[in-house]
Amino acid sequence: MGKSLYLECYSGISGDMTVAALLDLGADQKVLMDVLESLPVQGFEIKVSRVKKSGIDACDFDVILDKELDGHDHDMEYLHGHERKHSHEYGHDHEEEHSDERVHSHVEEHSHEHHHPHQHRGMNEIRQIINSAKMTGGARKTALAIFEILAKAEAKAHNVPVEEVHFHEVGSVDSIVDILSAAVCLDNLGITEVIVPVLYEGTGTIRCQHGILPVPVPAVANIVQQTGLNVKITQVQGELVTPTGAAIVAAIRTTDKLPENFMIEKTGIGAGKRTYECPGILRAMLIQAEERSKSVEASKETADYIYKLETNIDDCSGEVLGFVMEKLFEAGARDVHYTPVYMKKNRPAWLLTVICKEEDIPGMEALIFAETTSIGIRRVRMERTILPRKKIKVMIPFGEVEVKVCGPEGAQKCYPEYESLAEICRKTGISYAEAYHMTIDASKNLEW
Repeated sequence: MGKSLYLECYSGISGDMTVAALLDLGADQKVLMDVLESLPVQGFEIKVSRVKKSGIDACDFDVILDKELDGHDHDMEYLHGHERKHSHEYGHDHEEEHSDERVHSHVEEHSHEHHHPHQHRGMNEIRQIINSAKMTGGARKTALAIFEILAKAEAKAHNVPVEEVHFHEVGSVDSIVDILSAAVCLDNLGITEVIVPVLYEGTGTIRCQHGILPVPVPAVANIVQQTGLNVKITQVQGELVTPTGAAIVAAIRTTDKLPENFMIEKTGIGAGKRTYECPGILRAMLIQAEERSKSVEASKETADYIYKLETNIDDCSGEVLGFVMEKLFEAGARDVHYTPVYMKKNRPAWLLTVICKEEDIPGMEALIFAETTSIGIRRVRMERTILPRKKIKVMIPFGEVEVKVCGPEGAQKCYPEYESLAEICRKTGISYAEAYHMTIDASKNLEW
């Protein structure tokens, strides 16, 4: 049975945040490491650890690149357009507090030698890497889908055919590792439904291979446009949604609607590397929609809506009020009643209450205004629960009586209709009580 994943992207989303959150949910790290060790790509090692982001414990997935491949992706001054010489600590921002727990072994075969030139790979090279990896068919399909969305977005940004796109950030080693890792973890967890209501993005500018660009960067804007993702722009200065993060969401999202009621089975927190005003975490939840009880479903099936009309009347005679009641019933009112009330200055008055269906409201209000001194009518929509009901004919010695049968099977009650019973009494002269009891007795012998 598949699982439902809810990604809560209030601090945006990136590839490493996604992988970290999925590992925190329980994705098998050994399975992931086996896949990464099978890649024909060099120049990186993997570190998984626990960190603190705004005081929140989170999982950190760190792709540590050789110096020649490092793109300064986590250096905040560089990203915001400031040139300076610096020593870069791979994968750590100043806010993170690392724990020694759960620090796992690196992919050793990729960590030796630091002489790999920065490569710009196209879709053909990406497909070869994915097809050569030792991964499941489902994970391979997801990874290809993510890269194809990225290629289409980059192609539009540069106005070149998809096959001619040479990825810069996307084709770099860390992005390849992030995307393949996300695909492997999703497959390993058995995720079949992914709910992402909205992506929260920042403002300002960000530095990339093409220079300093506005946020959201063109690739992200193109993905959002091409795939119909929902985006909310915040006042946070910086890039919260990376092209890799947007492409992952676009490829795996199945809906943007959360169930009305659901249970949270497990939560995973993935840490981001950059330091912004927001916490910099991605929360992933395995959820299960709550099944409503049979009693709730039954009440829903028997739920109905009715309207109540009210008006205060203090200067109409009893004859007028009685006449109005008759007219309202003739017009289709379900019920009409008067309640004695005291109004301001202690004036005695009557509260006229009419129960009717929505479609009968205009006629009821017109009748009240025409036949009484009311100058205003209050209207309330009310939900009611009604019992199953039907009408049957019952024979008694003096004729046929119409009876209303109400209630669930096995607990039904019958109610003789007043006018039907009164008509027999007028014709025969028997008392109403006698005719009523005859009808009840005759109804007991019938199958409802």
